[in-house]
Amino acid sequence: MSGYSAPRTTGAEPERESSRHLSLTFEAFHSTHARKWLTYAYLHTGSQAAAADVTRAAYRQLAALWPHALRQASVEAYAWSVLKERVVEWLYDHQQPTALTETAAFAVVTQALLRECQQQFALLESQLGLYAAIARLPERQCDVIVLRHVIGYSDAQIGALLGVDEVTVRSHASRGKRKLAAALGMDQGSPRGN
Repeated sequence: MSGYSAPRTTGAEPERESSRHLSLTFEAFHSTHARKWLTYAYLHTGSQAAAADVTRAAYRQLAALWPHALRQASVEAYAWSVLKERVVEWLYDHQQPTALTETAAFAVVTQALLRECQQQFALLESQLGLYAAIARLPERQCDVIVLRHVIGYSDAQIGALLGVDEVTVRSHASRGKRKLAAALGMDQGSPRGN
């Protein structure tokens, strides 16, 4: 096409288009993760209002850093670290430990783990013992158990959030379940799937 010439644009048009692209990608990220992030914050703060404040603060910070976040190896892992920092900051500012053992929403984990490991967890005398045992797991194992069984992320999504591959996620889940079984005095010798 010898007679074709590209339309001329002013310097403001590409800038507006770039700003629009950033806004759209951030909105898409937010809509994908908003409910699950709110659930995670609630599990740790024990309050819907606090969870909303924490997630709003995390999203405000992330929005301000969005161009930087997009240049990271994993946007999800970077964003997850922002949320976790806000949760830890809230717990520190309010001088309280994580509310995992008290939050009513955490009961979901019992049902999920019972379905997955029926025989191993059927003997639980107290759900509170399970909650406390999960809260005592090493950070990554606790995160994987909570993200998988309470919040409902897939192993691939958890891997993206934590910046690890799916095999590592499954390894953390497996080790976490073994530690839970040991902490609760349950037999781990039963075949997989029972």
